Amino acid sequence: MNIPTPGAPARTTPIPGAPTQRLTRGTADPLRRVLPLLEVRPVKVAAAIGLGVLALACAIGLAAVAAWLVARASQMPPVLTLSVAVVSVRAFGIGRGVLRYCERLASHDVALRGMAALRANLYDRLAADDRPVTVRRGELLARIGQDVDDVGDVVVRSMVPAGVAVVTSLGSVILLGVLLPAAGVALALCLVLAGVVTPWLAARAAALTEARGAAARGEVTALSLEILEESAPLRVSGRFGARLADLDAADARLSAVADDGARTSGLAAALGALAQGLAVLASIALGIPATLSGSLSVEALAVIVLTPLAVFEATAGLPAAAIQLHRSREAARRLLELLPSPDEQVAPVTSASGTGSSADEADGEADGEALLVLDGVTAGWPDGDGQPHAVVEQVSLTLRPGSVVALAGPSGVGKTTLLMTAAGLIPPLTGTLGTRPAERQEVGAPGHRASGVLRNLPADRLFVAEDGHVFDTSVLENLRVARGDVTEAEARAALAAVGLGGWLTALPEGLDTLVGTDAAAVSGGERRRLLVARALLAPARVLLVDEPAEHLDGETADALVRTLADHARETGRAVLLATHRLTPLAAADEVLLLGNGALATIAGATTGAAPATVVARGSHEHLLVTDPSYAWSTTQEG
Repeated sequence: MNIPTPGAPARTTPIPGAPTQRLTRGTADPLRRVLPLLEVRPVKVAAAIGLGVLALACAIGLAAVAAWLVARASQMPPVLTLSVAVVSVRAFGIGRGVLRYCERLASHDVALRGMAALRANLYDRLAADDRPVTVRRGELLARIGQDVDDVGDVVVRSMVPAGVAVVTSLGSVILLGVLLPAAGVALALCLVLAGVVTPWLAARAAALTEARGAAARGEVTALSLEILEESAPLRVSGRFGARLADLDAADARLSAVADDGARTSGLAAALGALAQGLAVLASIALGIPATLSGSLSVEALAVIVLTPLAVFEATAGLPAAAIQLHRSREAARRLLELLPSPDEQVAPVTSASGTGSSADEADGEADGEALLVLDGVTAGWPDGDGQPHAVVEQVSLTLRPGSVVALAGPSGVGKTTLLMTAAGLIPPLTGTLGTRPAERQEVGAPGHRASGVLRNLPADRLFVAEDGHVFDTSVLENLRVARGDVTEAEARAALAAVGLGGWLTALPEGLDTLVGTDAAAVSGGERRRLLVARALLAPARVLLVDEPAEHLDGETADALVRTLADHARETGRAVLLATHRLTPLAAADEVLLLGNGALATIAGATTGAAPATVVARGSHEHLLVTDPSYAWSTTQEG
């Protein structure tokens, strides 16, 4: 059997054309660390702010000139005296609408381009990072979807409004200060109330709601995706109603957050209206005495009284801008959780076209150096109270190039949990996990978050989940998920190796045939073998395969396990597989039998609360002789 897959460790090379921006070091603000990934050009932001300033200046000019025009016209002067003001009113009215439209075009162009750049940079960094992504798919979808949009919105809904407000407010204060200095000072104080104090209060209130809102949105997305994709299994297991109830509860929490935010926005709007009213009253109180004393004309009085009504349009959006700033900062924090910390180098992507490794790797491989070592590893999940709960404990094994190790045991004993721990998808509770002895990482007591351990593990292992995702695209593109440069010949060879050669021939469009949403157009057994074929084409040196024989008849299942074993020995890779089918395990070098003490039997599900352990180990032939339950279960398989 000859599967066209890299046998030696793939050489690591940078991603061609990948962005070179680095996250800012030494800054605690997550938004400032993410902003470089938006690739926003300051010139375009300045242009958007400039257009916004001109649009708002037209609004203020329209109010000021209209006020002067009304006051002057009441004196019935010659019509020519009013002609300039009339034309100015028309120009300001038209300019306000046109410039506002241009500002929206410019600011949204910056924001949308920034979102696209951020999403592309995020994908590149996730692909280059050797750490696993440990959030649920729905949560990941929420982060690269809504959270990226929230970070991009900081330009349109925060930066541009703030810039426009600063410039126009300063200009308005100067305008009124020229006419009546006291009115200019009063306007400045009211603008501080509306443009500084009110946004500050809104930001403080948002700090209490936005973190809950982001978590609630992620939870709603995750639950919705789970219900859509897993509706049939949930109905069969009787948990569909419970998950709908969970979704209703999450949606209620999201609505409560939205209500809290609405109250904050309402309070900010009330304070803004109060500041505007105070500015008008102050202008009247200061302007009338000045007019009566002759130091201020009637026309100027109308200007200083009516102009604040238009000026506060600049500050009206600042509370929302402050809330958006906090929302964007929270979204940036959630995105940074997916990326390496600033002090860590992003690992280069493994090149599928690599043909070798360093001299040290080659020497280590020649000596049979371990590709994966588990020493006394305890694996588990948090319980309902968030405390670590061990599922399987004290497991030790070593995977060397070409070795095949099988985990056997009843359903629910912890085989999948142990595989995911070995893959680095969940941190081990205790024990050591690594590759070479010098690189093995000590893990703390239960409850220790082993993020540092996971980041130090190499990106050369692949977990082949029993329910691995199959995309709504062609067969070939689904195989290229493992390695982007898979050729059609390599794809056909891999499919033939897993027993899908005849299936491929019967497809109407061959490799270009669409498999449907979540492989709806293929059977469970065909889907399982398609996932294994994808794994054979991947550059990973260690394959961790969960239940490769699921949904297959006995003969096909045994052939698939033997294919994995032959592939490992031919290519120098290592395979750790979990299975409850024992017949094909003669192809494995070693079998680890997991069980719960007295409940350690192959058939039937475990019911004890105690963690599973390795109750027997050895070759398939050895266990047939020394373990009666293993031998009996083997004879029961068809």
